[in-house]
Order: sequence, then C-alpha cells, then structure tokens
Amino acid sequence: MQIFPAIDLKNGQCVRLFQGDFTKKTIVNPDPVAQATTFARDGASYLHIVDLDGALEGRPVNLEVIKEMKKASAIPVQVGGGIRSMAQVDYYLQSGIDRVIIGSAALTDPDFLQTAVQKYGPKIIAGIDAKNGYVATSGWLDVSQVNYLDLAKKMEQMQVETIIYTDISRDGTLTGPNLTQMEALKNHVAVNLIASGGVSSRKDLENLAKLNLYGAIAGKALYNKNISMADIIEVEQLAY
Repeated sequence: MQIFPAIDLKNGQCVRLFQGDFTKKTIVNPDPVAQATTFARDGASYLHIVDLDGALEGRPVNLEVIKEMKKASAIPVQVGGGIRSMAQVDYYLQSGIDRVIIGSAALTDPDFLQTAVQKYGPKIIAGIDAKNGYVATSGWLDVSQVNYLDLAKKMEQMQVETIIYTDISRDGTLTGPNLTQMEALKNHVAVNLIASGGVSSRKDLENLAKLNLYGAIAGKALYNKNISMADIIEVEQLAY
C-alpha cells in the first residue's frame, strides 16, 4: 500500500485543519519546501499536497510554491484544491506535477471530470469528501444529498482509475480512519482507492492495508510524531 505524507497549504504555510474547519488550523511548518524535502529525505516516495486557498477560491493559489516543493523533494507529487477547469489541469501537469485531484468539480461538473480523464487517464484522481456519507464541496463548506457510494460508481463508469475518499468528520482528529466506509467502498467499485482522514497510528495504517487498498494519506499523525516515516516505509512493504 502506498502511503502519502500530506502537506496542506494555507497562506504559503503548512497547516493542519480539524474536521476541515478553516478556523481551526494549526501551522505545522512555515516552510512547505523544507517540509517536502524532509519527507523525501526520510523516505517518502510520493507526496499528497492540498492547496487549501485554492479550494476556497476555485483556482490554483499556491502553484509556484508547489512547483518548488516538487523540485526540491525530487519525488512525485499529487495535488488538489480548486482545480475546476481544463486550463488548470493542463497548467499543473505541464508544470511537472505528476497527478491532479479533481474534487468538488467531480460532483458539480462531471463533464469536466470526464474530459480530464479522457485526456490524461491515470494522471487524474477523483476526490470524494463526505460528511456522514454525503458528498461535500467548496472546501467542505457545502454538503450535498449525494451518497459517496453513488458518486464513486459514477466515477468508475467514467473510467476514473483512482479515487481518494476523505471522511471529513475524521480528518485531523486522530480518531482512526473510517474502516467501515472504506470497506463498503472497496466492495462497491473496482478502482484504486486511497483512504484519507483520521489516521492516528501505525495500527491504523496496518488496518487500512488489510483492506487491500491502493493507498492511504497520513497527515496530523506524522506532524505529531504519532507515526514516523520508518513506520510508513515498513507498512508499505507489508503483504496481507
């Protein structure tokens, strides 16, 4: 299982939120380039970067610093946050970003997602963020009446190869991932699944690996030192 250290960007700094609440942010490193370099030095093989400013504004805001992070770390990066047009997708990928994550627009503009997948295939990841199983958009501020399983099935039908599923209620809480929802999703669609939200320990990562997922995202637990990069590397090599 691929494990992605997460770097969330707000006002040019690395931050962590609590349950997606922008008023409950903690600055974990004022220098995102240094953070990306540290993760890579310690053994990370892929980074997960979210432009929180972009998610709110509906456009890439931190692209220049993200490009610096990619160059300094010298490992692949996947980026999400405010990517809502083909021009933005083109610009990110032409700037050397390895994969882009289409989140809110996957629900609000499925034709855009379809076009992106047709053009770039596996370089496009679809993001599903949900509260109580219902999909949220616009930086998690708006909750729809669409069930996460129904949206995942539509994405699968559009030939999306990879989906990141975030349980917003678990994000930044260190209460453990939503294994029940992840298992239901695993049984519902045949795509690569990345779990996000709630990882608090090595045991959580091992439990996700037992679900035979493609990947998992680790954020706050890394910054709090509840888990280490050594833990991540070891769990990535486990076979179940």
